[in-house]
Amino acid sequence: MQRLSSRTATAAVGSAAAAAHALRAAALAAGLAFAFPAGAEPVTLTIVHVNDLDRLDGTGGRGGVARLATVVGEVRAGSTGRVLVTNGGDAISPSLLSSFDKGAHMIDLFNRIGFDAMVLGNHEFDFTPAVTVERIAEAAFPVLSSNAVEPDGTPIDGVTERLLLEVGPYQVGVFGLTTATTAIKSSPAPVTFRPVVAVAAEQAKTLREAGADLVIALAHTDRAEDAALMRQGAVDLLLSGDDHDMKIEVGPETTFVESGEQAEFVTVVEVAMDTVEGRDGPRFVWEPSFRVVNTVSVAPDPGIEAAVEAYLARLSEELGVEIGTTAVELDSRRRVVRSRETGIANLITDAMRIATGADVALINGGGIRADKVYPPGTVLTRRDLQSELPFGDKTVVLEVSGADLRAAVEHGVSEVAKGAGRFAHVSGMAYRFDASKPAGHRVAEVMVGDVPLDPARTYRLATFGFLGRGGDGYAMFAGAPRIVDANAGTLAVAQVIEAIATAGEIAPRIEGRIVRLD
Repeated sequence: MQRLSSRTATAAVGSAAAAAHALRAAALAAGLAFAFPAGAEPVTLTIVHVNDLDRLDGTGGRGGVARLATVVGEVRAGSTGRVLVTNGGDAISPSLLSSFDKGAHMIDLFNRIGFDAMVLGNHEFDFTPAVTVERIAEAAFPVLSSNAVEPDGTPIDGVTERLLLEVGPYQVGVFGLTTATTAIKSSPAPVTFRPVVAVAAEQAKTLREAGADLVIALAHTDRAEDAALMRQGAVDLLLSGDDHDMKIEVGPETTFVESGEQAEFVTVVEVAMDTVEGRDGPRFVWEPSFRVVNTVSVAPDPGIEAAVEAYLARLSEELGVEIGTTAVELDSRRRVVRSRETGIANLITDAMRIATGADVALINGGGIRADKVYPPGTVLTRRDLQSELPFGDKTVVLEVSGADLRAAVEHGVSEVAKGAGRFAHVSGMAYRFDASKPAGHRVAEVMVGDVPLDPARTYRLATFGFLGRGGDGYAMFAGAPRIVDANAGTLAVAQVIEAIATAGEIAPRIEGRIVRLD
């Protein structure tokens, strides 16, 4: 790949024939008069897009990097033109293995598959920007983000702002966008994130002035940011991630693609490009077509599968250690831990509170990640607990006022209808809320032990270090005095493992700590 400038890369790519009638239809719909030169055929760029892929081996017989590798190989083998394999971010975390190697295994596997571009997602910052830079340096493909900047306003070391690709006679511009919510979802400081809409306008203008006929934003952006980018219409194709949605939308100016999660579904976009003769002369036109591959019917690539097995075997012995048994069902499914009281959240918060001697504990449902159900009688292993708490977060103890504690609970239920990860799980306290009321006015009662919360009293709170820094929007904790800070704290997962190992058998139950009134 040859550089055009310090932050703009270019690559020559091939051409391929596609169905010209689709472009003619597009030209007619636009009110153009057209005439194709004799024998002319449109050029096709094929894009294979995935996002939010952090697991090696998938679940339920689909997803994972080995099945993705098969899809990519088949698309490449069946195409006579350029195939662009794109990753919408959130790759190096959270996963079971990332808690040990900080996501290096995912970059290695992506190199083997041969990605062409990846955007930085919020989880690329879970282990601090220093680790982000390490992973970028290991990647054999461009890692993009045009809006993630250092304190001096420059891009992160190693990041590529934009690409300009030659596709036959046409040029395709690609740039990256990272959600501004990374500032509260992860640990990016001192890196900050410029507004995605403003940056999209700047990058699209720069690329078009450089000769881009088609502009693609490879983005890790949330639904609100996606909607704003669609309304703006600065880019032609928005390849997104972050929300784990399986969605394709063709808008008036911008076409949107997001491919679910974990390569369970892979979206193949064929972009046919051509020139038509209009009243004012030749005009570039393009038309997308889509194929969604459900990888449940895809066999894993043998080479990548062997690499996956080698990674799993490396940690299997340690992670397979049994620590105790659950006498009751434990449910860590995403939609459950982000909406209601659960036994597994009670187990985690109790372990953190008891281990630290805090008055209360509070964690966010988004910190519980394995997305599975453990039937009664399940023997729990270190692997299970690492899967549930993969971020390597330490438990911190803060001094917080009752008023801030109530504000935290209000924040925790402020987006419950959206399934936001901020949903508050607690120990040593209980609360009732009404989701039909406006956000900020939903909590009807908070009890600490057997007495009502005192807004003027100071409480000792055990929480994830991430939340203690103000992560996931818990800004009320950011300035609180530290009794135990992250340097002195213990890994939360270690506290939970110790609690289970000490008990031998656990039976955390739903106790009415969280009661929904609507």
